[in-house]
Parts: sequence; structure tokens; C-alpha cells
Amino acid sequence: MTVSITTRSDINLETVLRVAWQNEGVTLSETALSEIARCRAAFLKLIDKDPSLVIYGVTTAMGELAHTRLSIEERERHARIKAFAAATSFGDPFPERVVRAMVFARLANFVEGHAATTPRIALAVAEMLDGRPMPTVASSGQGGAGEILALYPLFAELTSRVDLEVKERGSLINGSPCAAALVADSALSAKRRLQRAEQVFALSIEAFRAPLEHYDEALETLWGDEHEAAALTGLRSHLEGGTNERRNYQAPVSFRIVPRVLGQAYRAVAAAERAATISLRSASDNPIFIPPDDKHAYGRCISTGGYHNAMAAPAMDELAAIWADLCLLCDRHGSKLLNGAVSHLPNLLMVDRNPSDSDGHGALGYVPMASTGYLEQAKLAAQTTFIPGTESAGSGQDDVATTAFIAWTKEEKAGRYLDACMAALSTIASQALYATRRNAPPRLARFTDEVRSIVPPVKQDRVLGPELERLSRHFTSETFKP
Repeated sequence: MTVSITTRSDINLETVLRVAWQNEGVTLSETALSEIARCRAAFLKLIDKDPSLVIYGVTTAMGELAHTRLSIEERERHARIKAFAAATSFGDPFPERVVRAMVFARLANFVEGHAATTPRIALAVAEMLDGRPMPTVASSGQGGAGEILALYPLFAELTSRVDLEVKERGSLINGSPCAAALVADSALSAKRRLQRAEQVFALSIEAFRAPLEHYDEALETLWGDEHEAAALTGLRSHLEGGTNERRNYQAPVSFRIVPRVLGQAYRAVAAAERAATISLRSASDNPIFIPPDDKHAYGRCISTGGYHNAMAAPAMDELAAIWADLCLLCDRHGSKLLNGAVSHLPNLLMVDRNPSDSDGHGALGYVPMASTGYLEQAKLAAQTTFIPGTESAGSGQDDVATTAFIAWTKEEKAGRYLDACMAALSTIASQALYATRRNAPPRLARFTDEVRSIVPPVKQDRVLGPELERLSRHFTSETFKP
């Protein structure tokens, strides 16, 4: 399958999933190529008609030399500079799906002519998605004002084999396609992670035999929020057909607030999807070409701050924060299930065992300790991302740094910590059902089998760490499954 691109709106979450996660190729339609060529011709007329025109990186040099005017001859030499000195970031590489998303998002500047490049450059970018190995882009050390530390190495090979013309180098390395790709990646994975969290908490609620009134349909109208209503609906669906022998008084707070906290997760995912949708179709080049209209026969080319995406990091921060909150609920649920004085369940630590064969904790008794560790790591990852100040360029232009790279790394870590906490809670909930000889509700039966295929019920003490690790990794792999 191949994704065909005609306009910026064709670059969206659905097509990112296909291109970045499922490795589909990309073609540019004839309509898009025609518009790119039209805008390129208009741009060349624009810079030829007025020798005094100031356009960053075109009639002037770049960076700290932006005040330096270039002659027509110097413009051509400047365009062909292949010194990628800015490719200095290093560290853990981004996953290939993320790099593919960055390349795909880069096309938003090209398809409607806003990059003012030749069609061959747009085609060369699209061809990078034909299945060839992706360049290595470091996820660490990204402290630039824009995204050049990532975009330079991303397009280094392309520029090594193609002679660039006026403006084309800047159109490859300026803008915010990385931020768009990163928030899109977070949004796609978050939706799947939330579906898993809903299953885990429903299983825990069932194991605890919490009253169903905590999730009553009437609350949807009383609370009046679409995201909390979605959480309530999802929980009731998973719990349908469960036990009728439930606790006859209210459950602890951590069980009663599940739909409201999951509602916030739905809200955070929706915000990330919105930020991704807008960012992916955004033309963020600097300078950016505005095609000809009635007032400007040759179009315009203006400098902007489009390369700084201010909505991506807050959206990813919200996801990291809710993952940390859900880690806390996992920790509380697990502890309450194991505490017979609260759960009124038989001692889950002693199922099918003689008390004298255990140290009193049993293998399961130590699981909440691991959850607490992951909870604290998630809380650290969920700290707010502020705009970093930078004076790396002395007293020049680059006095702040971009935020999306840092925010993505933190959200990705917080999500994996949640996977670990969900592995712990689902194991304890599975054990509670086993100890009370109950079946999971029909819609949770397959999930329970999935958990038990990796962490079987504990009949005798054994080392659970490796099994919990496999279950956690399984949850993560399912989140990122193409």
C-alpha cells in the first residue's frame, strides 16, 4: 500500500500510522507536484524582481550571519554548502517509526508550495520512505532553538547526492516536523495504552468485587463530561457478566475515582490527538513562502517562529502526568487487594500453601514494592517541560531551545513505567480471581488468559520478577504493534 499526498491535510494521524508504524510508502500526486512547481517559479520571480529584498537564508546568510547580504552569485554558492556542522547531537537513537514520522511530517511544507523548492527535492524526501533504512537521529542532546540538530543528520545523505538550489537547504532543516512527529507518536501509542489501562482497572474492580454503583450510567449525566462518560461506559462494558456477589458498601477511594481518572486520560489523549492533527498539517518553514494572490503577484516570503511548536510539549506532558496518576492507582489497588482486612478476600499470599512454607510475605507480597518504585520513576518523568534558555550561540539569535524532544522522552518513559505497574496489578487481580475460584467477566476473559499465559497463578512461591518483566514488555510491545 502507498499513501498519496495532495494537500497538507493528507498528513494526519491515520496516514502517520500507515507510513511510520506500518511502513507504507508515499507518493506525491500530480496536483501537488504542479503546485510545488508553480510556487517555485513565483518565488524565483519574487527574488529576481527586487534586489533589495531581505529573505533569511536566501538573500542573507544564516544564523549569526543573518545580517550579511548575499550577492546573486553568492546565493548559489551558499545554497550548495554541505557543511552539516550542526549535526552534533548524540545518544540513544529514536525508534525507526519516529524517524519515518519526521520525514513524513516534513512533506507538509512542500506539498502546497510553502517551502518554495523544486519538485525534485519534495520527491527525494518522499522517496526516503520507500523502505530503505532510516538515518540515525539522536533522541538526546536536542537543545537547539529549532530542530536543526535532528534535521541536519536526517537529511545529510539526501543533500550529499543532490545539488541544492536557492532556499532548498533551509527548507529541509527549518520548521517543526519533529515536534509534529513526536506528538503524533505519543497520541497513537497513548490511545492504545489507555485501552489497556481500562482493561486492567476493570479486572481489578472485578477482583475486588467493588460495587457497580460506582460506575453507574446515571453518573454520566450528573458529571456532565464526555471523557468521563466514555470511561464509565468502557468500565461497565468490561464488567458486564461479572460476579453478582459484590461488596455491599463503598470501596476505597482509589476504586471509586477510577472513571474520573480514566476520564482525564481520555481527555489527555484527545488533547494529544488534536495537537498532533494540527501540527502534522502545519506549514512551519522559516522563512515561509506564501503563494501568489490578488495582492501579491509573486507571493511573499516571511520570517516566522513556526519552527517552535508550543502545543506539542504540553500535550505530551499531560499524557506523562496521567500515566503517573494511573501508576498510583495501580499501586493502591494492588495493595488493597492483598490486604484481606480491606478486600475481604482470602489470603492471596497463601493460596494452596502451608503458612510455614512462606516468610509471611510470599512472592506476591513483594509486588507492590516494585510498583512503588515504578510509580516514583513515573512521577519524576511527569515533571512539566518548560522552555529551556540557551546561550550556546553567545549573544546571538538562539536564546531559547525547543521542548518537544524532552517532552517525548519523558512521556515515553512514563508510559513504560505504567506498563510495569499494570503488569503488577493485573497479576494480583488475576490471583484474586484464582483464589476465589471465579471467572473473569466475558469481555475480560481473553485478557485474563493473556496475563496468565505469561504470569500463571501463584500456587507456590517462585521468583516473579522475570515473569512480571515479560508481561510489562508484552504490554509495551502491544502498544507499539504496527
